[in-house]
Amino acid sequence: CSDDQGWRTASRDSAGIAPDPFSTNEAVLQIYGAIAWGWRGWFAIHTWIAAKHTGENSYKVYDVVGWRSHHNQPVLRISYDVPDRFRYGERPRIIKEFRGEGVDKLINSVHKAANAYPWKTTYKVFPGPNSNTFTGWIARQVPELELALPFSAIGSGYTD
Repeated sequence: CSDDQGWRTASRDSAGIAPDPFSTNEAVLQIYGAIAWGWRGWFAIHTWIAAKHTGENSYKVYDVVGWRSHHNQPVLRISYDVPDRFRYGERPRIIKEFRGEGVDKLINSVHKAANAYPWKTTYKVFPGPNSNTFTGWIARQVPELELALPFSAIGSGYTD
């Protein structure tokens, strides 16, 4: 966390990056990254995916978070949520974005790949599987994304 106040009080508000789903009819698929929390942020980012089909008025967010395993929950979460939240005080940035025609098909492919993700309940900071492993997995399963994650997406190449 960048402000040294701790993760409990760090901002999780929308960064205002994602198009408003109520006024944006077109499909939107965005891959986000933000500096990782704590010491990991010195060299790593956390990545996730947000998607909205044509005509929908909310985003589905696909992300992996390790602390969920400590509560006997899967680390992979697919849920309707704010797509562009600050990541424990760190402003996200778009790594790649798709909008408009043909994007619904990409979203369907991402959703199918996410449901097939093999490490839904396993998390290791290094070498993986972690949040970046998930995004890297999606990139390999859906090559039409032509997604190249940055070097700081540590764990994105994890394959077991």
